[in-house]
Amino acid sequence: MAIEMLGLILAGGQGTRLGKLTKDVAKPAVPFGGRYRIIDFALSNCANSNVKNVGVITQYQPLTLNAHIGNGAPWGLNGINSGVTILQPYSSQEGSKWFEGTSHAVYQNISYIDQQNPEYVLILSGDHIYKMDYEAMLESHKEREASLTVSVMEVPLEEASRFGIMNTDDNDRIIEFEEKPKEPKSNLASMGIYIFNWKRLREVLVNGYSKGNPMEDFGGDVIPAYIEAGENVFAYRFKGYWKDVGTIDSLHQSSMEFLDLNNELNITDKSWRIYSHNDISAPQFITEKSNVKNALVGDGCYVDGTVVHSILSQNVHVQEGTVIEDSFIMSGTFIGENVTIKNAIIGENAKIGDNVEIIGENEVAVIGHGEIKGENKNEQ
Repeated sequence: MAIEMLGLILAGGQGTRLGKLTKDVAKPAVPFGGRYRIIDFALSNCANSNVKNVGVITQYQPLTLNAHIGNGAPWGLNGINSGVTILQPYSSQEGSKWFEGTSHAVYQNISYIDQQNPEYVLILSGDHIYKMDYEAMLESHKEREASLTVSVMEVPLEEASRFGIMNTDDNDRIIEFEEKPKEPKSNLASMGIYIFNWKRLREVLVNGYSKGNPMEDFGGDVIPAYIEAGENVFAYRFKGYWKDVGTIDSLHQSSMEFLDLNNELNITDKSWRIYSHNDISAPQFITEKSNVKNALVGDGCYVDGTVVHSILSQNVHVQEGTVIEDSFIMSGTFIGENVTIKNAIIGENAKIGDNVEIIGENEVAVIGHGEIKGENKNEQ
């Protein structure tokens, strides 16, 4: 049965700029906000936008990500006319099928997309924090009779050289694409969110590879090809909170912004919920000796120390005398007595011994997933 729009989430990135935090997990599977993983935002946006069929393209360290997504039930993507499919590299008679770029990953999954038979394909990145109504973007795509619509947002001109920049005419038709230009002509940055007419995209990808002109990336290959061919390519202007959390600094900054009740992301908005797959844990326990201020504390946490302006994810254990400030502690972490943690990110299931100091002075301090620092005499 044909569907109107198929969502494809590109979730195979290694995320090397996150260092220790992506040693064993893909970047979209990195925890965020105390009870989420980064990919939850793209999946929830799909669910809230009535994009009920989603393919998640994975490659690097997919086990945690695959287990998290499961059958898509937390996002309502497990119904009769809905579903989520994990799409991984595979081997065939033609050889290996490793993904070599964003559009190459889509090209390698043409068979899956053809089975879904969509009129449009929505291409998303799995490693951004934001809320967005993809239905509104699709309506704009239809009204303009576009072949491709690129979601963009305005950034400070002095930062524009960090992004792929779309130069447009007065009607927001994209006339030029520049990848991280030294002297940007505009401040409209691509968000890595695209809506394509599937028949046309399929034709462009197949013709490119059959003629020895590989279309490996949307930014470097496909979008310039569309513009050069005179296709109707338009910008869709997004206004709202959007954060690429691909670096330690940006992940920490976004985590600290998450603690602000007036944060533009507005995670408590019941009309646009962010869903996730969480373990069932006991209620949190805050002892009478603890001091907790301006903090998010997840289920299963035990806190016997001081926590200020920080996020404690599920099942974090904080012993007596410990002080945690301006930090993001991921789930399952055990922190001993008289520990000082400031301006830091602590990975899942880390173990921090007694009397340890983890202080980010000139940069955010990081402890990796499962990393052990120091010794603890009372670990439970």
